[in-house]
Amino acid sequence: MSLHTSNPRSAPRAIVLSGPTAVGKTTVVKKLRAAHPELWISVSWTTRPPRPREVDGEHYHFVDDETFDRMVERGEFLEWAVVHGRAKYGTPRAPVEAALAQGRSVLLEIDLQGARQVRKSLPNALYVFLAPPSWDELVRRLVGRGTESEAERERRLRTAREELAAESEFDITLVNTDVEQVCRKLVDLMNSAHLTHTSGSPSTRPEA
Repeated sequence: MSLHTSNPRSAPRAIVLSGPTAVGKTTVVKKLRAAHPELWISVSWTTRPPRPREVDGEHYHFVDDETFDRMVERGEFLEWAVVHGRAKYGTPRAPVEAALAQGRSVLLEIDLQGARQVRKSLPNALYVFLAPPSWDELVRRLVGRGTESEAERERRLRTAREELAAESEFDITLVNTDVEQVCRKLVDLMNSAHLTHTSGSPSTRPEA
């Protein structure tokens, strides 16, 4: 399905995609970027070291703590947070605002803390929660990717339980049973000109 990057009847709208660690957010974004190069996807900044095969400027902008802290002081982030009690992550403000001003479809992939902050700046965005099919499957995915130590996995799983408990804060939930279907549903959401943000309304939970 094609992605309509603008609509003369409505202002451009951002979609904020969040969910627990290892649920597959990065994989979904990678698929969307490949299928829809016209979609503007924010690249976050982080102080954590890159994982194998991660490319600076494509997956994240990798910086040291000093650089990140200077950006915070200058107000360059739309949101930022310390995630899993260790690394800092942030969404750059200027590129997001510029993309929306140009009428482009915008997707932000951020953690729960970041999504809560962004809601204050972008109250009309659509907030999508990406959920795992089950807790056991989430654990399997985290262990299976083999990119964290045992201690780091335990930290991330503790955080994941808190993140899963926040599902009701989002406008809609997509269950990540199939990446291709999740991508199609996200494109459908971005193409729906009649979508309106209704704070406090019950989330729907379509299987994907």
